This record gives sequence, C-alpha cells and structure tokens, in this order.
Amino acid sequence: MASKLSQIQNLIYEIRGHKVMFDSDLATLYQIEVKALNRAVKRNIKRFPNDFMFQLTKEEWDNLKYQFGTSSWGGKRKLPNAFTEHGIAMLSGLLNSDIAINVNIQIMRAFVKLRHYVLTQSGTDEQIADLRRLLMLYIEKNDKRVNEIIIALNNLLETPPEPKRRIGFNTD
Repeated sequence: MASKLSQIQNLIYEIRGHKVMFDSDLATLYQIEVKALNRAVKRNIKRFPNDFMFQLTKEEWDNLKYQFGTSSWGGKRKLPNAFTEHGIAMLSGLLNSDIAINVNIQIMRAFVKLRHYVLTQSGTDEQIADLRRLLMLYIEKNDKRVNEIIIALNNLLETPPEPKRRIGFNTD
C-alpha cells in the first residue's frame, strides 16, 4: 500500500496555489478513459466550482510539458482539467465502481499524508527565521570588530608608501 501511496503522491502537483491531480492521471488510476471521466464531470458541472476543478491555461500546460520533458507534438487536443482534493472527493460520488472507490480512498490518504508533512515541516521555517535573527544580532554586535579586522588586513595588503628623502649621505 505504501508504494501505491507514493505513486499517487507523485501525481499530485501544485498549480495556482492548489494541490491538484490531472484528469488523465485520475482516469488511469480509475481505469477509465479520460473522455469518460470528463463526460461525467460535464454532466455534473455544478458540482465542480473553480476551487474543485479548473482547466489549465496553454501557458501552464506548456510549462508543465517542458518540465516533464514531453514532446510538443501529438498527445492531448484539449487542455487538461486539474482536480483539487475537494474535486476528487466530488468525483467519488460520480464514479461508483469498486476500483474508483478504492482509488479514491488511497488518493484521500495521499492528500492527508501530504498535508501532515507540510504541517510537520512548518517548524523548519521558524527555525530558519530564528537562526537568521541570531546571525543578524551577531553581525550587529561584532560588526565593528569585523570592520577593524578588515581594515587591518587591507593595510597589510597595501604597498608601503615610498620613503621620504633620506637624511644623510647618499652612497649610490
């Protein structure tokens, strides 16, 4: 089951600030054709507001194709639909096969696992911010010392000034 969860997690992308899955990936998981999935969505379009499902723009799709390394010719004729977690949950009410039910359960677990990971990693951002604050305090307190050291090093690197006219006899 863990491998299936990680397989599903690899199909979750972040677009427009939402974690989403594409219609083609969902259709593959549900073992149905993409057009059958999209047809079911069109028949029940009121169940899919923009925060449940949206169609990618050409620029977004081109950018993703570039990241995936897919060819620019052939393939999809229509831009893919992206389903958020809520949209996928709504799909579960439309697709009643045993496969669809089992896949939806696994997808929901994958979203929960991702959400849990994000929540547990939020402390890392706070730790980095604390380290940054400490570093800035250190720099402020020791800035004068660091500047003095830099000035001393620069003085050592400079060529000594030409001596003034020597006093005494010139033996050259």
